[in-house]
Amino acid sequence: MAKKLNLLMFSGEYDKAMAGLILANAARDIEVEVTMFFAFWGLFLVRDPEKMTLEDKTIYEKLMDVITPKGPQQLPLSRMNFSGLGRMMLEEMMEDNNAPKLIHFLKGARKKNIKFYACKLSVEIMGFKPEEFLPEVEIIDASAYLKDALESDMQLFI
Repeated sequence: MAKKLNLLMFSGEYDKAMAGLILANAARDIEVEVTMFFAFWGLFLVRDPEKMTLEDKTIYEKLMDVITPKGPQQLPLSRMNFSGLGRMMLEEMMEDNNAPKLIHFLKGARKKNIKFYACKLSVEIMGFKPEEFLPEVEIIDASAYLKDALESDMQLFI
């Protein structure tokens, strides 16, 4: 019987997204089924900067688009961000140690067929459109997420 890991990604911060994606990729490498559920700030990780639009959005939704990260490449650090300087330092340290960047872990997760779910209510509240996400993202409600989580062997909240 296959094992299953469920990750709820609530944070929109680079280092926390890295932790979630490292675990997700490692789990797939040992043949564990993985689902990731993105809610509120976690949605920034799976937005496609090339597909973002301001069309048919309220003033608050437009403002949200303008002032928030435009995908995984713009996520701040959770601590010591220093207007992006901290993240730049971390990425240089990662490069010095031949460690992949966040975007590489995200690409790996996509290639390994990790299931990406977006919280329907979070998507609606934040004014995002389904077409603004990576093509692998399926929008589901909290009940569908909970069914998936309850079938998992391990659930993590990041």
